[in-house]
Amino acid sequence: MRPATQPIIAAAPLVLRAPAWNDYTLHDTGGGRKLESYGPVQVIRPEPQCLWAPALDEVSWGMADAVFEGIGEDDQGSWRFHGGPPPEAWPMSWRDIRFQARLTAFRHLGVFPEQAANWAWLADSLAQGRRGARILNLFGYTGVASLVAAAGGAAVTHLDASKKAVGWARANAQTAGLTQAPIRWICEDARAYVRREVRRGELYQGLILDPPKYGRGPSGEVWRLYEDLPDLMDGCAALLAPDARFLLLNAYSERLTGLALAGLMAQSLVGRGGHIEWGELALTEASGRYGVGVSFFARWQAA
Repeated sequence: MRPATQPIIAAAPLVLRAPAWNDYTLHDTGGGRKLESYGPVQVIRPEPQCLWAPALDEVSWGMADAVFEGIGEDDQGSWRFHGGPPPEAWPMSWRDIRFQARLTAFRHLGVFPEQAANWAWLADSLAQGRRGARILNLFGYTGVASLVAAAGGAAVTHLDASKKAVGWARANAQTAGLTQAPIRWICEDARAYVRREVRRGELYQGLILDPPKYGRGPSGEVWRLYEDLPDLMDGCAALLAPDARFLLLNAYSERLTGLALAGLMAQSLVGRGGHIEWGELALTEASGRYGVGVSFFARWQAA
């Protein structure tokens, strides 16, 4: 029986299909690949879900600036270039938020375009609250969500276990013209930081989490999503202020559904009320033909 003050979990999932935006387009998919543009750079990356045939011909696919060739079943690999490599980094923007993209050895470009649906939701949530709200972004990586929150008037604590990722996020803040915004940059293990904040009695009006399946902290701490997420969620719930507005959880894992994330979130937020949406983030081809599911999410909003 659901406790009376436990958040209400939505009865049906949401599939949030991110269409093309100003600096991102999914041109075509098929044959286990996707053809995309990140600003002026067109890339081909593996996507095993795309079991169908591409709509565009091989000539169109052959014009891509860079093709990622994976090694084994993990995300590592290397890029092959057509006509020479692109710049080491180049500017992109979503709405008025500017940041940098670059090719990495892990197939991504530091920008996850499907997250545009969550960025829009985050911006709307902040617009409905007071300016100066304290927001904690755990596993913040290259920081686009932190920049969206800061541009919305929030005081942001951005945390990632990778010094390199925090450096990239700070560079993105400079690109965005937000170097003077109230953003704290922290390189630390998320669990250690949350435990310390709970002991200190610190509180936040909103939390964002995008944990990896597996990772290591700056001092060698091991993170395993399925084993460690429940305790971290309990800690995050303890950091929510009485006037907290939201908690956003995203996961790139084929073994976790949005409904599972919603259940875990509801358990941690007993006594809070409010409601939880859950579902899947997807990218949609520019033609509208097919979509590609990319990650699962659950997000709580106060009543």
